[in-house]
Amino acid sequence: MHMKPHLLLSALLMVWSGAAVETVWLSELDLGKMHSGWGQPRANQAVTGKPMAIGGHQYERGVGTHARSTCWLELAGGADRFQATVGVDDNAGNAKASVSFRVVGDGRRLWDSGLMRLGQPGKPLDLDLKGVQTLVLLVNDGGDGIDFDHANWADARFLVSGAKPQVIDRPVPRDEAVVLTPKPGPGPRINGPSVYGCRPGNPFLYRIPTTGERPIRFTAANLPASLELDSATGIVTGRVDRRGKYLVTLEAANAHGRAARTIEIVCGDTLALTPPMGWNHWYTHYDRITDQLMREAADVMIRSGMADVGYQYVNIDDCWMNAPKHRDPLRVGPLRDAQGNLIPNRHFPDMKALADYIHARGLKAGLYTSPGPLTCAGFAGSFEHEGQDARQFAAWGFDFLKYDWCSYGQIAQKDPEPQLAKFKKPYRLMGDLLERQPRDIVFNLCQYGMGNVWEWGAEVGGHCWRTAGDLGFELDRIFEVALKNAEYRAHSRPGSWNDPDYIQIGFIGNARGMGEPSRCPISPTEQYAFMSLWCLMAAPLFYSGDMGRLDEFTLNVLCNPEVIAIDQDPLGQCARVLAADEETFVMVKDLADGSKAVGLFNSGELAARVTARWAALGLTGSQRVRDLWRHEDLGLFAAEFSATVPRRGGVLVRLQAAQD
Repeated sequence: MHMKPHLLLSALLMVWSGAAVETVWLSELDLGKMHSGWGQPRANQAVTGKPMAIGGHQYERGVGTHARSTCWLELAGGADRFQATVGVDDNAGNAKASVSFRVVGDGRRLWDSGLMRLGQPGKPLDLDLKGVQTLVLLVNDGGDGIDFDHANWADARFLVSGAKPQVIDRPVPRDEAVVLTPKPGPGPRINGPSVYGCRPGNPFLYRIPTTGERPIRFTAANLPASLELDSATGIVTGRVDRRGKYLVTLEAANAHGRAARTIEIVCGDTLALTPPMGWNHWYTHYDRITDQLMREAADVMIRSGMADVGYQYVNIDDCWMNAPKHRDPLRVGPLRDAQGNLIPNRHFPDMKALADYIHARGLKAGLYTSPGPLTCAGFAGSFEHEGQDARQFAAWGFDFLKYDWCSYGQIAQKDPEPQLAKFKKPYRLMGDLLERQPRDIVFNLCQYGMGNVWEWGAEVGGHCWRTAGDLGFELDRIFEVALKNAEYRAHSRPGSWNDPDYIQIGFIGNARGMGEPSRCPISPTEQYAFMSLWCLMAAPLFYSGDMGRLDEFTLNVLCNPEVIAIDQDPLGQCARVLAADEETFVMVKDLADGSKAVGLFNSGELAARVTARWAALGLTGSQRVRDLWRHEDLGLFAAEFSATVPRRGGVLVRLQAAQD
């Protein structure tokens, strides 16, 4: 294999200048810390395991990966140049395969490929790295899902005259974990959404989310006669038999005062009138989950105060069923009984009893499966047993179903229908089945954005749908993920939510190795930005950290009622993005009361001044500005609001027109 002329020239120039130059191939480095959207990065072949080829040209060296992927490298100023040819692998298998490549050095963008598609010739790059300490190689998706986005860093090499490059974990700045939000006072405050959806005749369960010193006494005016309120717990149960809208005034009182709030109960066909909120076990316990851990999570949701600000679902993810094989023998066994019923593994002795335990606390229980024969972790799926499973889930008492594509891809490959029809098929089937059950079950489509799911998710019975890959593999890219998710804002509305994946702060397990929980790899500043972005997007708020290791800072980020109110606003709008430059941007979200939520964000590595101008936000006249994280009124601003935003941080405010 011969070096291309322009690459050879740059190497010769360094030799002629007297520098001792060594070639270090990217594929020879330890790629274990390189993050890839799906599958492990591969040295000297495509991520599929096939020979690496771009635009009809085959390459012997390089790294094959999958959008979205990130590779952090410590250069320590020892690398002189980085050279490669990049493009979509010829074996991607679908014309929709599209990616973009980016190289960032010490927080500065050094090179961007632009959009690249299947069949295009590779794009060469030859970058001067003198003095660069840290380099990041990024592959982004092209905005049409990541299913076929196989990307190659072909002939990727460093020309080195000093320290040899090392692949590293993403550095985590040591920002101080400052608690910004005041603790709730002793008096009662009723939180949560102002609208709640249910279906006629199905079991009704709602715990009034209320902060304040207990005991609290609850009352409700104009509650439908078929519903009953437990005055000591604030849990509403029963059924609403007739379709319609019921305006109910809730009141909470304790020794320190009383609070009232009006909520509209809408009995009809639509659930999840605001984005669902809760906890999911995946990014903490992975294949270690047990019945006992689920019960403990429900108890902590109450004890920690999470339920008092609106978190209500306690959701099991993968690995509760039996598997054909697994390292834990208690998770191995027959997948179904003689009647075809799904068999939980021995860590889950009684699924109905578990759901009942969660319900007794006024919370809701969620479950997981796949339309394929096996789940992503290799446990029993629902293929050819969909109706039986839907009935079983309802009989057990579960209120939420995450339906994960996984091995259904093998079924879809054999299906002669058009591609979009294949994407819809398993979700339409299960969506129809769930709607027939005598239970309100929120349906989450987990298929990573394939086929522009945001355009048809509601059509097949979904209430929320993943718009991209697993966020656990790209926590260093929360800003990019949010910006991409916000592009689909037209499809966000009550009952239909774009889902960019779970909130992963506090203690979480490493997604690549399904490891034991440790401190999350993003700074406290980024954690505030994370929650702000998700609330502005009207995203489902599912925490997926360790409920047994919640600390004051993590609860402060998760449980700010004024921030959560932005997510739960009944208008259901995802914020629109106003770009400022490559690293800063503003997001603005219209709220039901006529005010606006505005986020000022900085994805760069240095603090930056960011400005929201009223004219760009569609506002006229002076606006009252409130800092939602600190619960502070900042004053009256005539035409704009500016803030110095820390590196990889955000500022979240609410704007209200000044009264005459």
